[in-house]
Amino acid sequence: MSERVNEKKNLPANGSKRTGTKAATPASPVAAAKAEAVLPALGPMGMLRWAWTQLTSMRTALFLLLLLAVAAVPGSLFPQRPANPANVTQYIKDNPDYGKILDALQLYDVYSSVWFSAIYILLFISLIGCVVPRAIAHYKAMRSQPPRTPARLSRLPEYGTLVIPADAGIPASSAISDAAGLLKKRGYRVDVRDADGARPSLGAERGYLREVGNLVFHTSLIGVLVSVAIGGLFGYSGQRILVEGDTFVNTLVGYDQFSPGTNFQSSQLQPYSVQLDKFQITFDRESQGKVGQPIDFKADVTTKESPDAPAQKEVLKVNDPLTLGGTSMYLTGNGYAPVVTIRDGAGNVALQGPVVAKLQGDNYYSSVVIKVPDAKPDQLGFQGFFLPTALVTDQGVSYSGDPELFNPRLTLNSFYGDLGLDSGAPQNVFEMDIKKLTPLNARNLDVGGISLAPGTSYTLPDGKGSISFDGVKRYIGVDIHHNPGQLYALIFALLAVAGLVTSLYVNRRRVWVRTGTHEDGRTMVEYGLLARGEDHRLAGESAAIRKLLAGAWKLDDGSQSAPSGTADNGRADATLPGNPTADFIPSSAGSSESKKDQ
Repeated sequence: MSERVNEKKNLPANGSKRTGTKAATPASPVAAAKAEAVLPALGPMGMLRWAWTQLTSMRTALFLLLLLAVAAVPGSLFPQRPANPANVTQYIKDNPDYGKILDALQLYDVYSSVWFSAIYILLFISLIGCVVPRAIAHYKAMRSQPPRTPARLSRLPEYGTLVIPADAGIPASSAISDAAGLLKKRGYRVDVRDADGARPSLGAERGYLREVGNLVFHTSLIGVLVSVAIGGLFGYSGQRILVEGDTFVNTLVGYDQFSPGTNFQSSQLQPYSVQLDKFQITFDRESQGKVGQPIDFKADVTTKESPDAPAQKEVLKVNDPLTLGGTSMYLTGNGYAPVVTIRDGAGNVALQGPVVAKLQGDNYYSSVVIKVPDAKPDQLGFQGFFLPTALVTDQGVSYSGDPELFNPRLTLNSFYGDLGLDSGAPQNVFEMDIKKLTPLNARNLDVGGISLAPGTSYTLPDGKGSISFDGVKRYIGVDIHHNPGQLYALIFALLAVAGLVTSLYVNRRRVWVRTGTHEDGRTMVEYGLLARGEDHRLAGESAAIRKLLAGAWKLDDGSQSAPSGTADNGRADATLPGNPTADFIPSSAGSSESKKDQ
């Protein structure tokens, strides 16, 4: 029996049996509580609230803004389909190994891709979630009174005292009124407390524009996002080549290439017209090593805002667009357009007019493609080059020696057969597939190629017709953009800059002034300043207020006052010898409350 009692006494406190010679370590109460604690499940609504809190935090908004900037980088690295579909097609052909993968990732349509739009929308929602609560809180703060006067002003970063002599006849209530008027003139909101009491005081605050600027900045970012979205939804852009004498009418069929916005309607197009009267290029003829370089472009045009509007003469230049019907027309390219007349085998005119030559090299060396689907009995095609100033090397290779029309020459190869246009499949006007065509003229054939000077003609072999080179005109390429959100984006961008500058240079400050009357009739004034956040100009503001108060009461600043910035460092000012305001320094009982107010 005694052995059993001894065994029970030797058991550990938690009731477990000994294993070996070392007892198990008893669990602490905290560890036991943690082990037994069961966290409540958030549930669907809790998860939504948590997700909304994370999304609407300023940290998330800044991260999304940075992510949006990074997501826009591929738009400058890869050709974009809305800007130039031909470049995208050529890029995929040149890079068959990864070109289609990039297309599947929407890297040729960055700004309309799913992932870019997702970042854009999340940033939009995050900014709204950040700005709205802060705006409401700031509105309430602006309507509230400045904080109550701290019990110990000497603990503030900037502190000072002034003494008004008894013979000045300025009681404590009048002194506090004077201080209130001066602070109001400096832009402070002032609240006077206990004006008729023995120790009146005031609280003043200014710098609310700092938070207003911050809110304006973030609200303007939302405005920029909305403006860009409006431009993407309701805007459009297009390109058109205009030869001298041609007229462009702002209709869908008037564009060579057209890229509408998501919600574009054809009714948005205002039917204005632009006629290219003359295009002039000024080439450099003086600078050594730069002779022949174009230095100025000028397009004389005739515009009409509507079919019934009067015609107006205007000038279109590089970086100086025309504005018509809410659109902007930019001069982006130019070149030569040889004027040709082509007759078919029956002698009928199958094509007549200017043919746009695509620039290929220096000195306006240009490629020419002419498709004549109306020729009978066989369709005709021509492929070659236009040389403004034709020269020939020792090897017999033609090239252009100058961009001006000093010796224009049109060199072509001719073909006949099916051009593939009757199938309805779109083709590039600057390219022609000659694999299914039969050559008529070429340098490697016995008949040779075609070489024409202005005013000359050539008869095609086998009675297929003829071609004549009638002259040369100039052409321009124009980009036309309509962005209804562009002006608003500019306005909001300027507001964002103004808000950012305001938030950086406006400081939030609070001032408290307390007055009282000494036994000998002197009026004692103490003041303190506190800034919200870092303010390196707070000392200068303190000196300015001190100077204003001293000037209002005609005091010799500093001769009858304690030094500014005096801090108690944990001891009562009443212990300082000769302190003129010792009778007005409250006890340390209010220090904790003062810290809370600060």
